[in-house]
Amino acid sequence: MQKNKETLPQFYTLIVVFFFWGFVAASNDILIPVFKEHLHLEQWQSQMVSFAFYVAYTIGSIIYMIVSKLTGGDLINRIGYKNGLSLGLVISAFGTLLFYPAATTASFGLMLSGLFIVGLGFSLQQTVANPLAILLGSPSKGSQRLSLAGGINNMGTTIGPLIVSFAIFGSANSSSASLASIDSVKTPYLILGAAFLIVAIIFKFSSLPDRQGLEKLEEQNKLELDTKKSVLSYPHLVLGMIGIFVYVGVEVSTASNLPEFMKQHLQISTNKIAPFVSLFWASLMIGRWTSSVGAMGLTKNMKTIMNFVLPYIAFGFFLLVNKIANNDITPFYVYAFVILVLIAADILSKGNPSRQLFIFSLCGIASLTFGMLADGMVSVYAFISVGLFCSTLWPCIFTLAITGLGKHTNEGSSFLIMMIMGGGFISLLQGYLAGNNLLGIQYSYVVGIFCFAYLAFYAWKVKSLFKQQGIEFDKLDVAGH
Repeated sequence: MQKNKETLPQFYTLIVVFFFWGFVAASNDILIPVFKEHLHLEQWQSQMVSFAFYVAYTIGSIIYMIVSKLTGGDLINRIGYKNGLSLGLVISAFGTLLFYPAATTASFGLMLSGLFIVGLGFSLQQTVANPLAILLGSPSKGSQRLSLAGGINNMGTTIGPLIVSFAIFGSANSSSASLASIDSVKTPYLILGAAFLIVAIIFKFSSLPDRQGLEKLEEQNKLELDTKKSVLSYPHLVLGMIGIFVYVGVEVSTASNLPEFMKQHLQISTNKIAPFVSLFWASLMIGRWTSSVGAMGLTKNMKTIMNFVLPYIAFGFFLLVNKIANNDITPFYVYAFVILVLIAADILSKGNPSRQLFIFSLCGIASLTFGMLADGMVSVYAFISVGLFCSTLWPCIFTLAITGLGKHTNEGSSFLIMMIMGGGFISLLQGYLAGNNLLGIQYSYVVGIFCFAYLAFYAWKVKSLFKQQGIEFDKLDVAGH
């Protein structure tokens, strides 16, 4: 307990970068329909926004591994965690500079290049921040700390679409000239770049533990299974890599194809879609705040209360920012009842990462199936609710995948970050299948069902893999509720 108290301030410093990741990722869902409409792109072409951003994570991870091999050791182990975070932020800041010429000339290629470089920086940041968040405290609550960090991430995803939408449509209606609308994109991204640089400096001089400061924590936290020569010798990591690929894929493709679904089936114009995209990403915040209760050091009775209170505080945050943005929030009140399903699923999971992964994956399959079979706003809310059930899958998969890697933890983290490219490939696949000559936009969501099916399989399989490797899984996964 004392160790947790000592590391909590450092953990709260760390989660600043999680906000940035969310802001940019969710803002992409506003850029997609804007560029599709103004540059007359096909649906699959518009998904290149997601593709460029998420594939950058893969390229970044490959560069990380090449540099580590050429220099004779793990890069982060040599330069330190603080330097790694600061360098990643500087790279992302450079990417935002390209938004100025891209927006001025309405250049799709330059915009994609800027997003790609931002993603490269995020790749390095994620390689550092995710295992660091798990190490800063009890290993049994690592997934819950990542859920808490993810909740901050989704404050960014909730605000991002609204700010970028306001920048584009705030002073012009949907009939404005394409150049004028796209030109408005540059301001929020240049401000974001300045924020990257400021936070890079803050991290450089922060109290976050560096390589040396983490050695003791790692020794206390890890299960000693690092006798294997190759990190890819761990089957739970390899299967977890596929898990990250399909998880990010279903999350990104569900959100990025939502504007086109609403445009085709509800005739809602592009400039009216931002609140719904915001609700999808707010749903991840709602789920992660709910799951993070176990990491807060509360009494049993207080945990029970907060299980019901926190998700509605998060939902209230979504309603508040949309009210401030002058959006009509009355259509979203009904979503309060959908949140009850999330609370029930979270209670059933008892804070166990594999159990939560299994239950939430089944709920995700149900949501997508319902959205495909229904129509109108019922379908919209069904697709949006996928965000609730994607909410804790990243921390669950990540925690399970790096368990027991010991000295291979940073390398394993880099492999997992590489698989974020699933957000690009699977959204591109769904965009292709969404063509009217194929499945159409509504039935293209079957892609997500296959993604969730694999995740349910991984949740079932990982327990037996741990037993084979001698990991006392039940002791590791002590419930946080």
